[in-house]
Amino acid sequence: MPQSRPTHPEIRVAVAGLGRRIATVIRHFAAAAPGVRLIGFVDPSPFGRRSLEKAGLDVGIAYTDVDDMLAATRPDLLMVGSPNHLHLTHIRAGLQTGIRVFSEKPVVRTEEETWALLDLLQTHGADRLLVGLVLRSSPLVRKVLTYLPRLGTLISMEGNETLPAEHGAFLMRDWRRASAHGGSFLLDKCCHDFDLYTLFAGARAKRVASFGGRRIFTEENRSLDRLKYESGDPAYTLWRAGWNGGTDTFGPDGDVVDHQTALIEFENGVQLSFHANTHAGLPQRRWYLVGTEGTLEADLVSNRLTFRDALARHAPETATVEGDPLEHYGSDPAMGRDLAAHLLNDQAFPVDVTDAIIAGLTVMAADRAMATGSIVDCTTMWERLAPLLR
Repeated sequence: MPQSRPTHPEIRVAVAGLGRRIATVIRHFAAAAPGVRLIGFVDPSPFGRRSLEKAGLDVGIAYTDVDDMLAATRPDLLMVGSPNHLHLTHIRAGLQTGIRVFSEKPVVRTEEETWALLDLLQTHGADRLLVGLVLRSSPLVRKVLTYLPRLGTLISMEGNETLPAEHGAFLMRDWRRASAHGGSFLLDKCCHDFDLYTLFAGARAKRVASFGGRRIFTEENRSLDRLKYESGDPAYTLWRAGWNGGTDTFGPDGDVVDHQTALIEFENGVQLSFHANTHAGLPQRRWYLVGTEGTLEADLVSNRLTFRDALARHAPETATVEGDPLEHYGSDPAMGRDLAAHLLNDQAFPVDVTDAIIAGLTVMAADRAMATGSIVDCTTMWERLAPLLR
């Protein structure tokens, strides 16, 4: 008798950097593709292991070296969840072994690493690398995209990400507090926001200006560290830091900014103003898009969209989508389904590695503008990226 085929095709996964974020991605991926089997990981402090085991997922064998793990296991997919300064090394290991790679955002940390990645992709193929710009899978983003044609010609946009204070305090204690590990604040926290602005604008950034600094989590504001909630819980301690975590939220060992603004003129004339802050009493992740025929406002925190025609006198249209704020507003389970559909059924993944690189370079241009006090022209970056854009 012929053997019955397995109900769920097996996907053998190895992990470089088993942190909490990649563990979340894996949980949702495995929920959408029950044939996912973790066969090995490299991480001296696997903070994500417990959540995977609670979900009933065996994490496989612990290795001390990514190359050794790949040689021993020959997985179908390498998932990179290591701190950002290790992304390029781990992506290279996967591509040179001849397997598919999924990397958490940001795909790389600096412009120099971007050009090294470009060389790798030209050698091994851009289709071999997937990047977790999770907001591309957001139910609200998909709803916004259905409304874009009703805006007419898009003229200008506002965007923001204003984080609750506990989230900001976590960033100032986690490994992301050091640019040597995470890159800039704007890159680590907001690169997928800038991916969406590029998507909404329908063009790449042409010129960028930016201002920012560190004026919240500083020694001068240490008195805030003594505050307590009504429950008696101390402020700024509710989120536990991961690998290389610190304990002093207001200490001097971090060098990333805690607030930043940016202005962008896109190649088609669309303009964006963006505002990020890590200590907000009214958290938002909001987009406000104004076109010649209509205006749209959407906020991921509430998962609500509002639209009205430019000359309308009736009440605005509203729409609300489902999504847990703790799961990137519904984006995490949606990306798990997208990843499963791509790997099992060859359906298009919502984001291309080129999109991830463009988003990263746009943020890097903003950081360069902030550091130099100048307006940065992006033309040279896109010319250098041209081989991947063909």
